[in-house]
Amino acid sequence: MSRSERAADLGIRIGRFGHGARNAISDVAGVRVAAETIISGDGALVRGSGPVRTGVTVILPQSVEKSAHPLFAGTHRLNGNGEMTGLEWIRESGFLTTPICITNTHSVGVVHDEMIRWSLDNVPGTPPWSLPVVGETWDGVLNDVNGFHVTAKHARA
Repeated sequence: MSRSERAADLGIRIGRFGHGARNAISDVAGVRVAAETIISGDGALVRGSGPVRTGVTVILPQSVEKSAHPLFAGTHRLNGNGEMTGLEWIRESGFLTTPICITNTHSVGVVHDEMIRWSLDNVPGTPPWSLPVVGETWDGVLNDVNGFHVTAKHARA
């Protein structure tokens, strides 16, 4: 299987319902996905300069943007190492009230803060507190992770 092939291309069916037209999470009605990718620099790693190969991905369930009405949610721990904010609120309440974001290990905080600002600016009825769901992924092998290249502007975009 090449890197560009998907399991579905090989006739592998996962789950009993199959998949949508694009075989993607955005096939689910009302779900939108956006990504900001940051690529710059080549050569040897220089902290603060690069090379940079990182970004942020945001999964936005439609109902989260329309109102502060929560979605039912649950959590699962795939491994004990990854950081993810907002999980305790989901475990306690069973609700998702924010977009779901994924970024590099050292950008979880800036994305978390910007998702609170985004919710206050865009979601009618947002409560005066927020616990955004932001997960990290280690891209330090590809990226100047200590350069803090993901900004609030990238998360907002």
